[in-house]
Amino acid sequence: MVTTHTPSMLRALPVEHRERLMRVAREVSIPQGTRLFEEGGKADRFWIVRTGTVELDMHVPGRRAAVIEILQHNELVGWSWLFTPHVWHLGAEATTPVRAYEFDATAVRLMCQDDPAMGCALAQWVGDVLAHRLRSARTRLLDLYAPYGAGSPV
Repeated sequence: MVTTHTPSMLRALPVEHRERLMRVAREVSIPQGTRLFEEGGKADRFWIVRTGTVELDMHVPGRRAAVIEILQHNELVGWSWLFTPHVWHLGAEATTPVRAYEFDATAVRLMCQDDPAMGCALAQWVGDVLAHRLRSARTRLLDLYAPYGAGSPV
């Protein structure tokens, strides 16, 4: 399993937006083995990992959930809270003890409505995270399923 690193909030958001967002952060400790969320559940919060490891997984009928991403320090856990219908598209589990900043999604969405520049910056950051994860997933799928040499230049 390849560990990838997505764009950090610290680098992505302007200082004033980052400081405003951090004012509503709550520091949490999440024990190893805790499910943060399940596919199809209500996406009402998100996290930024401070320490530890969280695996994103996808339900596979008749099989164990497939791990599709490993998240660590400064990485965003959860993006479904930003987009209607605010339902998780994946599941997530703490595979080590995790310390994280937790954010109430409703409070953050309201902040973004009150400050469109902040909303735009936050949407750009989350979009960058999604784009990075999509590229990573594509690369892993090509490594697993493409014929040997299929990606090699001619």
